[in-house]
Order: sequence, then structure tokens, then C-alpha cells
Amino acid sequence: MSITAIELPLFPLDVVLFPGTVMPLHIFEPRYRQMIQDCQRTQKPFGIVLTKPESVYLHEVPYSVGTMVQMRNVERTEDGRFTLMAIGTRRFRIVSQHRDRPYLSATVEPFMDDPEPAQILTLPMAQVCGLFRNYLEMLLEAANEDSSYADLPEDPEDLSYFIAYFLEVQNETKQRLLEGTSTQERLRDEINILRREVPFMRQILSKNLPEDRSMLN
Repeated sequence: MSITAIELPLFPLDVVLFPGTVMPLHIFEPRYRQMIQDCQRTQKPFGIVLTKPESVYLHEVPYSVGTMVQMRNVERTEDGRFTLMAIGTRRFRIVSQHRDRPYLSATVEPFMDDPEPAQILTLPMAQVCGLFRNYLEMLLEAANEDSSYADLPEDPEDLSYFIAYFLEVQNETKQRLLEGTSTQERLRDEINILRREVPFMRQILSKNLPEDRSMLN
């Protein structure tokens, strides 16, 4: 076990959170209300983990790699529920699990990408940025949302997490991206996904356009 291992409350969900991304949460189950109160009292984070498909209620089985989060904008309603923004900070790997509290907790250790030379990341970064911008524009168009968006992360690892979070793919695929230890491989996997998804999205959007517009493409 790593000397940097810590005890961490776990929040199993049907979602994969990545470092550097944000997720709104509505906490209503008593066990997780208690978790939020404990985290507030100790000023410690908790971890979000994807629940395995074979899980059953109250006995959730998490994947072994998750993301630690910090809480922001925590508000408590009159009936004891919580709303908050969960900000992903860093990945962890579960060493051992514990069920001695109302909620699941675990001993976890840091989980990081292997070091890679910057020069091998330049080309996949450029490729994935171009594909993702097209993909994001089409997603926003399909949702009738403003197509303007913030600049993409400049750090290769941060970029790979950001894109992975927004991809419309199955959670198992996102979990595989989260569990990878190579930024280059994660970017290349995302390039392959986007090369499939961009033409598919374009085809869907063309079918939804008025006939006179779709004939122009």
C-alpha cells in the first residue's frame, strides 16, 4: 500500500466523473446526507465512483478507479437534502473497501498517468481538438444551445479528461478512459471515437434540417 493512501467516503453513481470537470449533485438519501455532513465537519473530500452493473441497492459494487471531488456551493434544504457542485480533482485507486458507516468508504491511493515526452502528444492533441470542436458544435446545435464555448484545456492530460467527460458514449467506455495510464493512448482512443461520432452526428442533424437546407450539404 502506498504511504499516501487515505480513507475516503465513496459516492457510487451511474456516471463517470473526470478530474477538472464539474457535476451538480442533489443529495437526498439519508446515508449520503450523512456523508456530506461528515465531509463538512472534517473538511475532507469524497470520491465519485461508477457503480458496476451487477450492483444492488445498498450494496453497490464500485469500479476500482474513481475521482476525488471538492464540494462547492453547498446548500441544505429545509427537509435536510443537499445540493452542491462536485469538482473533480484527481484520480484514485481503491485499495480496500469498508462498510462500517451508513455509506461506503475505502482506503485509496493516488492513480496517475505514466510520464510521457511532450513531443509525442502534440499531434494527437491537435487532431482531437479539431474533431472535438466539430463534435461539440453539433451537440449544441442539436440541443438548440449557443455554439460558443470556452477554450479547451492546454495541458494534454487535462484535455483528455475534459473530452472524455463530454463524449456521448457508454459509461463502461468512459471508465476505461478513466482507468488508462497513458495520456497519448487516451487521446488516440478519443480520436477514434470522434471519427465515428462526428459523421454520425452530422448525418442525424442533416435529417433534422428542413429539406432546402439539407440539400445544400
